Amino acid sequence: MTRLTNGAWVLIADGEKALFLENQTDGEDPFLEVVREKSQDNPSDGEQSANRPGRMADNGPGQRSALDDTDWHELAKERFADDLAEMLYKYAHDGKFEKLVLVASPNILGELRAKMHQVVTDKVIGEIPKTLTNHPVPEIEDIVKNDLAA
Repeated sequence: MTRLTNGAWVLIADGEKALFLENQTDGEDPFLEVVREKSQDNPSDGEQSANRPGRMADNGPGQRSALDDTDWHELAKERFADDLAEMLYKYAHDGKFEKLVLVASPNILGELRAKMHQVVTDKVIGEIPKTLTNHPVPEIEDIVKNDLAA
């Protein structure tokens, strides 16, 4: 059973927002305080795309195939995960935290895991595959406490 100790950090993230929280108490009754907030403006793919998806000629008379356009919205989410991984590395390197709990949607959790430096992964004490960026902090405290205890 992983416990949230005093001073442990909790990262709450999705593809557009992140909250860096620090536990001020213990794992029995966590009190998470916001250390930093980060967000990026990431409009829907339709708003970011310049063109309609293209078409190309296929074999055969009058046949054409659609081509997928770049999904700029997804690309921005991946870049945001890069930024978070960099920030975590800087904070870990500066000794800002010794233990870290990652709470993110499964996709972002996977992106983060792939991009995090070993210095950061060595400090991860738990992962929770949930999107909690729009939850109030007291609710996040309860969810993190219950999920880590399970």
